[in-house]
Amino acid sequence: MSKLFNSKYYHRDLSWLRFNHRVLQEIKDKRNPLYERIKFLAIFSSNLDEFFKVRVSDIRQIKDLEKPLRKKLITKPNKVLAEIKKQVNQQQQEFGSAFLDEIIPDLKKENIHLINFKDFNKQQKLYAEDYYSSNLKNTVDIQTGPSSIKNSIFAKNEASYLVALKEEEQIELVEIPDNQPRFVVFPSTDQTFYITFLDDILKHNLLNKNSKEYYALKISRDAELYIEDEFSGDLMQKILDALPKRKTGQATRALIDASAPIALLEAVKNALDIYNTDIIFGGVYHNFKDFFSFPNPTKKKLNNVNLEPIPHSLLTKYNSVFDAIESKDQLIHYPHQSFEPVIKLLEEAAVSPEVKTIKMTLYRLAKTSRLNTAIAKAAKAGKNVIIFIEAKARFDEDNNLRWGKIFKENGAKVIYSYPGIKVHSKILYIEKEIKGKLKTYSYIGTGNFNEKTAKLYTDFGLMTANSKICKELNRVFLVLEGVLIVPKAKKLLISPFTSRHIFSTMVEKEIELAQAGKKGLIVLKMNSLEDKKMIQLLYKASNAGVQIRLLIRGICCLVPGIKGQSENITITSILDRYLEHGRVYLFGNNGDEKLFIGSADWMTRNLSHRIEVITPVRDKDNFKIVKDILNIQLSDNVKARVIDAEQKNNYVTNNNAPVQSQLATYNYFKNQ
Repeated sequence: MSKLFNSKYYHRDLSWLRFNHRVLQEIKDKRNPLYERIKFLAIFSSNLDEFFKVRVSDIRQIKDLEKPLRKKLITKPNKVLAEIKKQVNQQQQEFGSAFLDEIIPDLKKENIHLINFKDFNKQQKLYAEDYYSSNLKNTVDIQTGPSSIKNSIFAKNEASYLVALKEEEQIELVEIPDNQPRFVVFPSTDQTFYITFLDDILKHNLLNKNSKEYYALKISRDAELYIEDEFSGDLMQKILDALPKRKTGQATRALIDASAPIALLEAVKNALDIYNTDIIFGGVYHNFKDFFSFPNPTKKKLNNVNLEPIPHSLLTKYNSVFDAIESKDQLIHYPHQSFEPVIKLLEEAAVSPEVKTIKMTLYRLAKTSRLNTAIAKAAKAGKNVIIFIEAKARFDEDNNLRWGKIFKENGAKVIYSYPGIKVHSKILYIEKEIKGKLKTYSYIGTGNFNEKTAKLYTDFGLMTANSKICKELNRVFLVLEGVLIVPKAKKLLISPFTSRHIFSTMVEKEIELAQAGKKGLIVLKMNSLEDKKMIQLLYKASNAGVQIRLLIRGICCLVPGIKGQSENITITSILDRYLEHGRVYLFGNNGDEKLFIGSADWMTRNLSHRIEVITPVRDKDNFKIVKDILNIQLSDNVKARVIDAEQKNNYVTNNNAPVQSQLATYNYFKNQ
């Protein structure tokens, strides 16, 4: 472990990089089909782009604050940035090696040849020249400027470029168009296929006209300060006030071909006004997120076999989703089970004359959506539709605002997020009026109301007609509507009001049990564990003898396995075909186990700065399902990695029969 960081807390941003290292492992894992490994090339690249845009951007701006304020936010920011750069450079080298030495040779085994312009044969050269003339010649953006003058050229945020040094100290910047396919498949008359990057089409044609060499360049820029995601109240305002003159658009990373000559590097630094600290050396090609659309010209199945979502065993017995919910609490686990019941619930509510009120929170909205269309239809039908939209759901703002406008135009009351607090909960509340009597229904989930992510993320959703739960959930909405200040709740855990206190109380109860010689047990599954107060409490529980088992997908700042600190804490992380996204919290409670699901990670922002809702799982059948799935994941020895004190990401190894938890979970529901 770096001397910069102690053994009590693993640094948050370095832990995130260790998560992306797990993505890198999936590229090299030959148990994955080839095109799944290629997909992980894109995920790794996309993740790193966001990391520099958000986290590195914030650190670089915070380090310029006055020392008293800066010390509240981050320790030794320059050393943190240096360590980040060191680890990213290492990962870039490993990434490049995986691509060149593993992916490309494995493509060749399938008769797919990813070639560069130097390998073009005569016919391919002619095709490349025709392609350039037809698609690129009149649209490609080429800038030139003196290399001795700062900002003589400009590189857009996260765009891909080719850069060259011309004679007479001129620098040339060629933008690789993003409105064209990144990959070009050459015509083939047999079962051998040749594919090239659009970059190489450009290089071939530009080099025909010029003698200079071109090298890949990509700039990540600070487009916005995301500090609002992490802090609130007076502290956040102090930060914002301290940065009135900050530069937007400042470079946070300059990714450049490692083979670029020193003269070109110096010209790039000067002409783009960047520094050595900004430079990360990469490969010949950048923006690997374009590999999401890498073509497969063969007829071979080179992806995972699709697992069609399984219809919900109980919900399929009812014509009405409302009737199913009234019969008992209904639990859905997608994508293994279909997200369709959630969509049908809204579609049914939209046309039912008995439904008078619909309230829901929306965090990440899909571009096209039956669910969103049903909401608009319900509003147009004259129902009391109140939609709370998180306007600052990072990178989804445009979709959120567009749908907000549609809802409003159809008659819904649309409330956007408040300054200083985010609404991250995934909740829905419906009122029916039947013969003058009010009936209420609720949905509380761990994932977004989004058909697309429901196929990619593993999540739970609980539907209930329990009057106490519904009453408490409506109070959350009344807070969002400005009617209440504090939502009283005995069943639900609600951030930032009660979640931290109730979670802490339950941990303390396990400590008391262990100290009394009884079994203390805590099992937690979440995306990220970062909050220092909760980590300290888990350390206290470990020292008291509580057995703690954690499933953490991403950031983990708790350091396990340290004598006198965390000897009784074991952590694993699962990365597979779906993104693990559900949050589950299990407490032994002296044999009378308590189980909860919800939207909150144990991060300071989720416990103290966001509206989050966590619900108990009370129905015995649903309790069993959640616990069974939890145990399946705890048994994973195929895609699970050990999170140790140094986060080395070693795969779990044991002599038990192989358990790949995502496939085992699918079979669990299939066999129900």
